[in-house]
Amino acid sequence: MSTPTLLLIAVAVLLLVGFVLVAPPLLRRWERRQQNSALDLFRMQREQLEAKFFDLARERGIPRDLRWVECDWLDEVTFGRAIDDGLLTAFAGVNIRFEAIEGGDMEEVESVGLIRDAAAIFHFHNGRWGTGGRAMFNMDPHAAIERLAGQYEPVTTG
Repeated sequence: MSTPTLLLIAVAVLLLVGFVLVAPPLLRRWERRQQNSALDLFRMQREQLEAKFFDLARERGIPRDLRWVECDWLDEVTFGRAIDDGLLTAFAGVNIRFEAIEGGDMEEVESVGLIRDAAAIFHFHNGRWGTGGRAMFNMDPHAAIERLAGQYEPVTTG
């Protein structure tokens, strides 16, 4: 092989080694920046997301024979990332109050009026936060992440 060919091969190898060494930290930094932007966006849109959650949750009709009356939103939010596909998820603390639907099976149940702790679920998909109006009842956001261990990993903020 000629000297220019060897020199070209050496430069190509050096560039490849440099890329292999530099790319992973740059990729992690970019992912962290994207994640922090998503978390900031959640905080900015939280009020609208909470309203959307309440509307969708009422429409779903779950729990059966109960009407959603009020959501009292708590400050606590825990973020997680789905292990299988990387979906960023927010679990927001909320106290929910229901009332029985007239003529339903829950009409005579005394505990219907009790306030329920829950973790409302929000997902970040295609650059936007959304919700399906789903909640994990009888737990706070931290407990929700623990309950879903193996499916979600906690996201550190900051």
